[in-house]
Amino acid sequence: MKDIALDDRELIGRYLKGDHSSLEVLIRRHQHRVFGYILMMVKNKELADDLFQDTFIKVINTLRSGTYNEEGKFLQWVMRISHNLIIDHFRKSNRIPVFESNKDEFDIFDTLNIADASIEEKMVTEQIHRDLKKLIELLPEEQKEVLYMRHYARMSFKDIADATDVSINTALGRMRYALINMRKLISEKNIILTP
Repeated sequence: MKDIALDDRELIGRYLKGDHSSLEVLIRRHQHRVFGYILMMVKNKELADDLFQDTFIKVINTLRSGTYNEEGKFLQWVMRISHNLIIDHFRKSNRIPVFESNKDEFDIFDTLNIADASIEEKMVTEQIHRDLKKLIELLPEEQKEVLYMRHYARMSFKDIADATDVSINTALGRMRYALINMRKLISEKNIILTP
């Protein structure tokens, strides 16, 4: 499909002119990051599916209404929408998220490419990923969220601050404490993170 080579802004422009396949390309391009973030936050695949669909319904409605302000940051805008929908969900259900591990659910580390490694290297890398995932789950929610947005969604600290409705300094501080806490946990649990 030739639309794949177009950037997000060009795809949005084509969609607004009636080319619905351009929206499909946009969704496919960003679905792993957006869905992975939502699932990491809610830890329930069915709920994550619903929130993912709600996110893109809101995206479509905003695009159609003509109120989308193109600043070249489509993914960050979509992540903010998903973040707000997650917060709304937890406010409505009057509870905070509970993070549990489930083998059948999406694993963010599944998206990392280890295809060229030997079987032994793959096994070691997979073990490192499992260890890291367990450590990340031990972090406070705000730190976990910033760590995910920065390293897995590849968002800038400004975009993280905007998405989480905090100052850049707060976002940076949360990341700093997340890294400090990760180092402490690695040391305490005597985990080796090199293949």
